[in-house]
Amino acid sequence: MRTTIVAVAAAAAALVAAGMLGVAAAEAPTVTPTRTVSVQGVADLPLAQGSSAAAATAVYRQAMAAAVNDGQAKAEFLAGKVGATLGPAQTVAEDGGYISCTGGESGYTQYEGEQPDFGTARSNPTVVAPAVGAPAASSGATVTKPKAVTKHRRRHAKAASAVSCVLTAQVSLSYAIS
Repeated sequence: MRTTIVAVAAAAAALVAAGMLGVAAAEAPTVTPTRTVSVQGVADLPLAQGSSAAAATAVYRQAMAAAVNDGQAKAEFLAGKVGATLGPAQTVAEDGGYISCTGGESGYTQYEGEQPDFGTARSNPTVVAPAVGAPAASSGATVTKPKAVTKHRRRHAKAASAVSCVLTAQVSLSYAIS
């Protein structure tokens, strides 16, 4: 009998303790994870060939600002597609940038100016120019040799086209959505 009374008392104490824990757990604040949308903003701005570091940095900063605007527009679009509204920015990260130039004899040319501080980007795309005199892709057509010409032709220098450079900036953004 004594054992039964002790067992009943222990069971009652356990039930009371469990009830208290259940009440405490129900009263505890719940943490709802913040919903976010993450995007990458990208912007291209013209940059003069041979720019100074100060000029290149000024263009890079303008491009970063434009990239933030691009990212915000993308985030607003995505939030709207899932029926949410865009909240404040949670994170902003500089993803670096690069400069590519076109023109010259080969169609691509190297930038000759000073570099802006692109930061420590997670990945910098490499712009690869085709080799000068590289063979064109074969279309499968038959190639015929031209007939021999007996006259001497004057060779004319190919006119070089003007060089045009573009600076690209990238930023990663994360916004709260509700």
